[in-house]
Amino acid sequence: MRSAKEIVQAFLKAKKTVRMYPDNNPIYLRTVDDVFQKFQDFFGSRDELGLRIKQNEIFLDSEQIYHNTEKEDNLALFFFKDGIRELTFKKDLSRQEMEEFLKIIALDFDREAVDDDIVTLLWERDFQGIKYVVDEAFLLEDDAYEAEAVREAKDKSPKADELLKAYADAFRAEDVTEISIVNLSDKDLQVLVREIEKDQEEKTGKLSEILFEMLFQAESTDEFHDICRFFSDVIVYALGHGDLKTAVGIMKRAGEIMQSPASSEAAKGEMGVLSATVSSPELVRIVGEILDAAMPVDEELLKEYVSFLDKNAIAPFIAILGDMKNIHGRKQVINILVTLGRKDLPALAKGLHDSRWYLVRNIIYVLRLIGDKKAVEYLLGTARHSDVRVRKESIKALGELKSPLSLQTLKDALDDEDSSVRRLAAKSLGSSGSETAKRMLIEKISGKDFRSREFEEKKEFFEALTHWNSPDIADFMVQTLKKRSFFRRSSLDENRACAAYCLGLMHSKDALPVLSKLRDSGNPLLKEYATTAVRRIEHGG
Repeated sequence: MRSAKEIVQAFLKAKKTVRMYPDNNPIYLRTVDDVFQKFQDFFGSRDELGLRIKQNEIFLDSEQIYHNTEKEDNLALFFFKDGIRELTFKKDLSRQEMEEFLKIIALDFDREAVDDDIVTLLWERDFQGIKYVVDEAFLLEDDAYEAEAVREAKDKSPKADELLKAYADAFRAEDVTEISIVNLSDKDLQVLVREIEKDQEEKTGKLSEILFEMLFQAESTDEFHDICRFFSDVIVYALGHGDLKTAVGIMKRAGEIMQSPASSEAAKGEMGVLSATVSSPELVRIVGEILDAAMPVDEELLKEYVSFLDKNAIAPFIAILGDMKNIHGRKQVINILVTLGRKDLPALAKGLHDSRWYLVRNIIYVLRLIGDKKAVEYLLGTARHSDVRVRKESIKALGELKSPLSLQTLKDALDDEDSSVRRLAAKSLGSSGSETAKRMLIEKISGKDFRSREFEEKKEFFEALTHWNSPDIADFMVQTLKKRSFFRRSSLDENRACAAYCLGLMHSKDALPVLSKLRDSGNPLLKEYATTAVRRIEHGG
């Protein structure tokens, strides 16, 4: 009994495997050998195996050895629907006949272009070791039905004169009612597309389940290798159709296999190779196309997919980032690079050598978001980039990373040819909070050429010093307020107005006497800022 059940189960497995592999494939050959060996084991105790077929059951003698009420993968129903009621396998069954039998039951009669039914195919093979019994009533019923259908068709066929009359009437008809054709709306088309995509996902998901079943039963390295190659193809297909769910599902189970102590080393090794394929340029390019197509993407699913990528995906993602047209997709790739860049900063920094300024700026932005101080060594060079937009992003990143290594570069940027870069550099030095940065700013503000700069730029340089809010900075501001000169007086008054503004920000009460006197200044700018500072110190704000 047990051997008979094993043979039926082997049929179920063979239906899938034989359909999937060519007949020279090791997995195919092993499957056929396995089924044949099970027959040999059974024939060790009996001369023939006789199976009775019911709609949902298969019996050996009076014992039920198979039961399934589902329509899919129901082996009993597969034979029953074509009229087969008994199958008998004799002891002299050859391996070749058994293989031919497996090829017949492996055919997908519902989906493949198979003109014959299973009974016809068995009859054509004229098996010597396999006999079958067909329900004659079933066949006769079909014949009777066919004969009856022909008779009814003949009875209903029009006479020749009636045909001629209808033909003439058709030509005389003047008004032919047009068939109303309803155009499909965008909503209808979207529903159709979703249904088609859902159908594809279900099939792809089912295929991956079959492959995992085969993987669990594989025994040799060649089998593992072949199955994993199919997994790779399934992932490519799924991603090509925007199906992240299937790809994530496969990678998740691959990870489980690699971590399971029960998995063989061969299985772990092949799953490792499979994991590496998702980081290949080909698959990254496909994911980039999905993101650039502005299609709705499940963010959580995308995040889970990224968790399976390794550092080898960095270069391909940098490559597609430079070519992307969709802003939202570009942001998604930047977020992916933030995750991957943490695994290999030097690999990410290679993107800084690209000739396209916007790509270089994007990579600097990624380095900013990562926040690793090791990125400073790469940003020192981009702070001198020929494009001002790249220099600004670099200065911003250096300021946020707060590394002593960047201070000299930030100091040099205080004299950049572009005012916006100079102001960013001052702000970055201020946010660093270091004593060295403080001295650099005071030195620059005290320089002779500083007076010639625009007022707003001066104001930002002074404001950068308020980050320290210390007595020495307050004293520096007061000393600036007290400065008098007959030469270039207006530019000096701008400096004094900036100092007044900063003392107000610092709520320096010690500066109130000096600031109060300047509320009567003849310089409107200095008067305005001194008045505002006094009000702020006295009343807050």
